[in-house]
Amino acid sequence: MAIQFNFVSSMLILVLLSISSVEGQGGGGGGVIDVVAKFGAKADEKTDLSKPLLDAWKEACASTSPSKIVIPKGIYFLSTATLDGPCKAPIELQVQGTVKAPADPSAFKEPKWIAFNRIENFKLSGGGVFDSQGTTAYKREGCKGHDYCGSLPINLRFDFLTNAMIQDITTKDSKQFQANVLGCKNITFEHFTVSAPDESPNTDGIHIGRSDGVNVLNSEIKTGDDCVSIGDGSKNLVINGVTCGPGHGISIGSLGLFKNEEPVDGVTVKNFTMTNTSNGVRIKTWPGAEPGTCSNIHFEDITVTNVSSPIIIDKKYCPWNK
Repeated sequence: MAIQFNFVSSMLILVLLSISSVEGQGGGGGGVIDVVAKFGAKADEKTDLSKPLLDAWKEACASTSPSKIVIPKGIYFLSTATLDGPCKAPIELQVQGTVKAPADPSAFKEPKWIAFNRIENFKLSGGGVFDSQGTTAYKREGCKGHDYCGSLPINLRFDFLTNAMIQDITTKDSKQFQANVLGCKNITFEHFTVSAPDESPNTDGIHIGRSDGVNVLNSEIKTGDDCVSIGDGSKNLVINGVTCGPGHGISIGSLGLFKNEEPVDGVTVKNFTMTNTSNGVRIKTWPGAEPGTCSNIHFEDITVTNVSSPIIIDKKYCPWNK
């Protein structure tokens, strides 16, 4: 496992160098794009940030030189946004302020709030907060049985990104998963903060699926479900220096629910601290499951305090008495 860990770490360093090296290049367009100064965004908690942000993204995405979009300090309202690639050059979205979602779950037509889709060489940074105001959703009937929860919006979706860095960002009170990673290659979360109460159902801190080379480093996750959950097709994952609690610990699975699930291969969890969580490290599969494999799993230096079940391998996972 040491060889595997060093290889993945080296990949991470190369990605960081790649992103850093392009920041100083010149070219057509690019530069710093302030959504307030250039596109009239208002930090008044009621004017929708959606159009200014999408207009800034359109300009940055078309640039042939690296661009940085800045959301300055202040509190903004954002109904929803999907930021699509591919783009012509690296892009950084620097969020310095707090961005708030509609509190009412019925305001969303799709199970997502902010989505980043098919982008290469992307960075999300700035110390800002994405606040979904999800506390009203936690009290709705049916959420604990997942019949209602599945239709709720995910705070941050990262779909099919290559070479991405999510750094110094907070996601708060999401109505469903805090962050969802799907189909990504070489994506790193560093100093990523998740904040949600213990009673928030189905609010996984970071859910990872069908992605290769995901790194979660030096982060703090407080939520009502798994701090990190790992789905099928996840390969070469490194989780290092993370604190978790409240929450359900770290889970591989549930696996085996669907046909043709891809293998989970190569998960290293180190220096992980869990406090006041229901579980520690867990691997779970559905009973009567579809065939699949989960291999090369390495847990090291795991500290648990007031954790109900520090280690679980559960091959008959069956919640809600289904």
